[in-house]
Amino acid sequence: MADERPRVESTGREFDGPQGLDAVPGLARIALSAWLHTTEWTLKNSLKLPGLMVETARSPQKTMERLRELGAYLPDPTATSSAPEGDAEKFGGAHTNGQGHEQEHERVMRSLREDGETLLRRSRDVRYDVDSHPAYERIMEEIAPDEARILRLLLVEGPQPAIDVRVGGLLGRLRSDLVAAGLSMIGARAGCRYLERVPPYLNNLSRLGMVWFSGDQLRDPLRYQVLEAQPEVTEATNRVRRAKLVRRSIHLTPFGEDFCRVCLAAEDEDLQNLPAHSTPSAASADARPPADALTEDEG
Repeated sequence: MADERPRVESTGREFDGPQGLDAVPGLARIALSAWLHTTEWTLKNSLKLPGLMVETARSPQKTMERLRELGAYLPDPTATSSAPEGDAEKFGGAHTNGQGHEQEHERVMRSLREDGETLLRRSRDVRYDVDSHPAYERIMEEIAPDEARILRLLLVEGPQPAIDVRVGGLLGRLRSDLVAAGLSMIGARAGCRYLERVPPYLNNLSRLGMVWFSGDQLRDPLRYQVLEAQPEVTEATNRVRRAKLVRRSIHLTPFGEDFCRVCLAAEDEDLQNLPAHSTPSAASADARPPADALTEDEG
């Protein structure tokens, strides 16, 4: 006998309340439930946000305390327990139990000692040979093309004349103020593209140990006469009532000479007959690099 079930007429209320949600099948029920919970959470937190802002404004100290309490439950990003084994060995367990700085310092010092031992071992090895100083590659990255032209000029044509303009006359005997320093034609003679940058160029080359500024003048006085007729020199001398010209020179250092021979000399160039440069000495300690701009004298 067939099982007769009573017919239930649809009233349109089957989806009201929890029973209606249970009637929705499978994935649709999961999606609908998630949407309802997300909407409920969003509405609750949006209502709490103004209150939290007011509470933060009234009591910042209390807010900081809550943040510190929350931070206690967060994982330590510097801990090595969750780091890969290779990283833990690489950093030597740094930043663990407050000993990170000491371990890092010991690691650096150990690495430096090992590098030093390697250098000394190479120095004792008669089979080890190197064609140039290891710093030359780094220096090539720290000089401008115009600076390479200046070095090339000093290598091929030798030391270059330079002039300091100072206050002369009776006032100059009492106080010889510097009006302009290191005026030269080295940028024009080298074919520099940016002549206004020649003073910074020379300062950088001096910083790298390539050039030095001598207080001695060159033997040929004609080279200074040509320099003294240049517009920038006459302009500097006209800025004071009486000017005094101090002749000096710009040279390559021994380190700079070797750098130029290795890096800037032509392959077929005769390196045996290049002009000689003076060696820095205590007698030229009063020489100074060129200034970036002229300074006015108020006397």
